[in-house]
Amino acid sequence: MTQYAASPRLNRPVIADLRSDTVTQPCDAMRAAMAAAEVGDDVYGDDPTVTRLERGLAARLDKEAGLFLPSGTQSNLCAMLAHCGRGEEVIAGESYHVIRYEAAGASVLGGIALQAVPVAGDGAPEAAAIAAVVKDDDSHHPISRLLSLENTNYGRAVPLARIAQAVEAGRAAGLSLHLDGARFFNAITALGCAEADLAGPFDTISVCLSKGLGAPVGSVLVGPRDLIDRARRWRKMLGGGMRQAGVLAAAGLHALEHNVARLSEDHDRALTLAAHLRGLGLGEVHHATNMVFLTPGAGVDISGLAASGIRYSAPAPASRFVLHRDIDDTAFAAILHAFTSLAEARGAA
Repeated sequence: MTQYAASPRLNRPVIADLRSDTVTQPCDAMRAAMAAAEVGDDVYGDDPTVTRLERGLAARLDKEAGLFLPSGTQSNLCAMLAHCGRGEEVIAGESYHVIRYEAAGASVLGGIALQAVPVAGDGAPEAAAIAAVVKDDDSHHPISRLLSLENTNYGRAVPLARIAQAVEAGRAAGLSLHLDGARFFNAITALGCAEADLAGPFDTISVCLSKGLGAPVGSVLVGPRDLIDRARRWRKMLGGGMRQAGVLAAAGLHALEHNVARLSEDHDRALTLAAHLRGLGLGEVHHATNMVFLTPGAGVDISGLAASGIRYSAPAPASRFVLHRDIDDTAFAAILHAFTSLAEARGAA
């Protein structure tokens, strides 16, 4: 389980929270958009701001319809429930969220089998690995129904060519295709591709608004109208139907309009941080989009970052540092200085 550094018991001000890009606060302009949102009862289909968000993102990704949900976990779950029936199967990468971090909801609540496949270093499963786990039409096995991919994966932007290989293997086996695009816009920023290029091969895509885009809550599931209609029914059953949700959808609309282009700033800062850590010789460093992973070298203790007001995620063996829109130039300079101070103190010891 993920452990977090910088306990509140330290009673020190937080200068930079790098645990995740989910920790961002709505800016003043986003709060103003939320306060001004036109609202209605979305369960009745009466909230015009929610409708605008759903239709707008669906059109942007060249899909028929969209569905606003409270979380990415519920969005992925509703997608899997819409695609699959009881006794059917989702195939997904063993490191993907739907396998590791979403409490096996599809199995627990939908009677859907989850089949994990190995993931290569670039975040994609090999086509042969996908084909190998597709089940024969045999009463002893679940029915293979859906291939769920993920981009980004641990911050890695999976190349379009690798996505295409996995998609081809899925289609050849008669599978439907879902993309967990929690950081969809980080992926297209890193890949330099059009939004529709990444979305195009998939039947459904889940896009998170509360990670790199900085909204306080919510994801949008897009896809064919019939699947989105089924997902909407599942959302209601799962307790995800919301009433005057336009105040939340307005934040998502603001994020999509104002916070996509600036994602490159987070990527650039992550690249700079990775280079800084390598230069300090603190351990093995890996960089991917807006994330930096550090596996401390022998004798290196980075827990002192907490005393400098730096929060981070510390799952063994690598600590994770996620750059986001709330890390400005001042905070970033403090991060670099904190690491430099640790390295200097270690050298003097």
